[in-house]
Amino acid sequence: MIRVLVVDDQDIVRHGLGVILAHQPDIEIAGYASDGIEALEQVASCQPDVALMDLKMPRLNGIHATRQIVDRYPAVRVVVLTSYDTDEWLFDAIRAGACGYLLKDSESQAIVAAIRGAVVGETSVDPIVAGRVLQEFNRLAALSAPRSAVGSNIPMLPEMDPLTERERAILQRLAQGESNSQIADALFLAEGTVKNYVSSIISKLQANDRTHAAILALKRGLATLE
Repeated sequence: MIRVLVVDDQDIVRHGLGVILAHQPDIEIAGYASDGIEALEQVASCQPDVALMDLKMPRLNGIHATRQIVDRYPAVRVVVLTSYDTDEWLFDAIRAGACGYLLKDSESQAIVAAIRGAVVGETSVDPIVAGRVLQEFNRLAALSAPRSAVGSNIPMLPEMDPLTERERAILQRLAQGESNSQIADALFLAEGTVKNYVSSIISKLQANDRTHAAILALKRGLATLE
């Protein structure tokens, strides 16, 4: 059972999410918090698997709460659920350690999928902001790439096992921010099959997770943002 802490300063939002999540057979509500300070207290007392985190809250906002949760309780995964899609909030949340960033107009299935994905190490980013995330990672990767003797940027990356044609197709969609279920629907595959392919891709790229795999794919020229 996945234990979820719901963090939001609006009572109606907290309990609305609680109703949605309570109907899932593999999810239970570990607790509620109305700001970041309460969130830290609840994480310490109820030990959730996932904190579903709002960002703009009184006393302690979601960015600072996320950073402290990730630092103090590395086993707890934080999925941001917010109304804000600006770069400032988005990139600060990712830097703080959030493993997901969804907007509040997301469908309930997407929120549930992000929670389930978080506990198995997946990263979920709302399609509206996914392109900006990957563009920023690509920009940073280009800036950090070492220069060759003649001055051109050439990423010094280790050798890797070649990807199959199917793995390349899946990697391209992964790099564009699609979830396993979206990739499965697009390529007419079972979701479990896609999950196995993604694990193989992460291994071949010597990546830490899906987001890292997307960054490495962009650096190696194995995927594009279009």
